[in-house]
Amino acid sequence: MLLGCIADDFTGATDLASMLVAGGMRTIQTIGVPRDRSLADAADAVVVALKSRTIDPAEAVAQSLAALVWLRAGGARQIYFKYCSTFDSTGRGNIGPVADALMQALGTDFTIACPALPANRRTTYRGHLFVGDELLSDSSMRQHPLTPMTDANLVRVLGRQTRHKVGLVAYPEVAGGAQRIRTAFERLRSDGVRYAIVDVLCDEDLVAIGAACADLPLITAGSGVALGLPQNFVRLGLLSAHTDAARLPSTGGLAAVLAGSCSEATRRQVATMAGRHPAIAIDPLTGAGADALASAAIERARSDIVAGRVVLFYSSADPGAVAAVQEKLGSGHAAALIEGVFARLAQELVALGVRRLVVAGGETSGAVVQALGVQALAIGAAIDPGVPWTMSLGEPRIALALKSGNFGADDFFDKALGMMS
Repeated sequence: MLLGCIADDFTGATDLASMLVAGGMRTIQTIGVPRDRSLADAADAVVVALKSRTIDPAEAVAQSLAALVWLRAGGARQIYFKYCSTFDSTGRGNIGPVADALMQALGTDFTIACPALPANRRTTYRGHLFVGDELLSDSSMRQHPLTPMTDANLVRVLGRQTRHKVGLVAYPEVAGGAQRIRTAFERLRSDGVRYAIVDVLCDEDLVAIGAACADLPLITAGSGVALGLPQNFVRLGLLSAHTDAARLPSTGGLAAVLAGSCSEATRRQVATMAGRHPAIAIDPLTGAGADALASAAIERARSDIVAGRVVLFYSSADPGAVAAVQEKLGSGHAAALIEGVFARLAQELVALGVRRLVVAGGETSGAVVQALGVQALAIGAAIDPGVPWTMSLGEPRIALALKSGNFGADDFFDKALGMMS
């Protein structure tokens, strides 16, 4: 293993792994911290997927440090802490506390913070994060039910989460290329800055930033900086980029879509697919428990599933409907109920012979892979930027597309299933 990665959610982990595979690194994603140390010998990069984005900061730190211990024992030469391209967090964390703990454990005093992903219209300018043409604070992320992002200035946002000094590598320095970026790092470091927010407008900027980070023990970023990392190992003679890194075995079986995200992008995808395929809405306000809701949904869909038709199960709803559910059930109970429904649905669907699952939403994806007992995934080709097909390692083999809520085109679900048909 050359690169060891810690991701704060499951879809973010596959996003990062997809970038590394595209660069020719054979990549495995584990579900939580694995017990099997031989996984570290089977890949150039290992991404440990945690479900730590919105849990208590102390627990997020503990899980991340456990992942770090496993990755370093496997020989990782560099550590990458991956979070969302919209910097999903609150004033308490968890990005700052986890990064602080990793930095201390690695004995380093400087790293970057760079969530940008231009392929999905996430860019940073003068330290401000944009979603398309809007500031993050003006986008739909302002109403996120768990991590409402009301400030687009990442220097301020991260500064509220860490006790250390946060600085900025502004775009004119980034546009100057890798050496100019390294010089900016040295200047900030000498001024006592521990974290550098780095501006990004295009993929070429990410490649230059990746090259500038070659000597950093720790990188904290979205998936984008990974574009520039494989070549660092090639230049050192440690990696021969693999042209077949994204190859997965074929899989048969039935297919289904599970959509738990309430993001704007996922709601559009649900609407697009519901016009073409059988679709079943999950209503958390019926008063039924997770198992009962899942069983009722399966019974409604059983004839379509057995007949080989793709069925969409969704709880995605607009912000007003989400707020009404949270007000009645409490946000924590509502989230746990929905995750429980999709976890049970996944188990029932696999028992019926489903072997291709598309899952929308980070929390939903985490609930699904844990319910199915998936311990590790091989990473395949990208369906849309940041979302690859994956294949579970172990039996039964299940093809999984784990999609971050905000990612993917409107026809993502059909496109994904078409690739693995």
